[in-house]
Amino acid sequence: MTPTSSNKRQSGNPATQAKIELTVKQQRDLQKREKLAEYQRQVARRRRTGLMWWIVGGTAGLVIVGLIVASLVFGPKAAPSYSAGGDGAQIEGVERFSNETQHVEGTVDYPQTPPAGGAHNQYWLNCGVYDQPQVNENAVHSLEHGAIWVTYDADAVSAEDLDALKAQLPSTYVLLSPFDGLPAPIVLSAWNAQLQLDSATDARIPTFFEEFWRNQNVPEPTAICSGAIDGPGKQS
Repeated sequence: MTPTSSNKRQSGNPATQAKIELTVKQQRDLQKREKLAEYQRQVARRRRTGLMWWIVGGTAGLVIVGLIVASLVFGPKAAPSYSAGGDGAQIEGVERFSNETQHVEGTVDYPQTPPAGGAHNQYWLNCGVYDQPQVNENAVHSLEHGAIWVTYDADAVSAEDLDALKAQLPSTYVLLSPFDGLPAPIVLSAWNAQLQLDSATDARIPTFFEEFWRNQNVPEPTAICSGAIDGPGKQS
């Protein structure tokens, strides 16, 4: 009879056969250990890769949050918002006048310095920030449209104070310019109303804007404050 073939090595000597079987078992154990080690290496690699991406993702997230915070802290702040109109509030130090409106040519001798209404040029001064003095007759026309004219003494107001002043201005219907010969470091002028100030942080500045900015009692309360004349030194 022909012996049945087998994958195992065979020996007629029992001792030798035992050694052969032991060697096969050791080989199988070694293969198992190698497979286990390879599996553990793969798991470790996956963990390292996952940790790396977690770190990268976390770092990127922190960078994005940092950029957002920086933009909020250091970015340009939105202009303050004031209510158009006014409710007749009494503001300490505000002077009121009775100037009448009229379009004229040439220069006008205004009773107030700076002017707070009265006869003016037919073309208004476009609202905005100027670093040079402006023509009175054009600026007064802007007051007629409900704008506030913020004038300052360039020799008495520092750059820091000027920045503090700008931070309180609305985005439109306002003029800011230096003015020669002011009676105070800063003067706020609306149509027939004016307030003299010594400081750019005076608490009455926003109160004045709330009362007189785009006030409905001006001669032309719905007129625009753009599309006419840009004076010299316009910044924005």
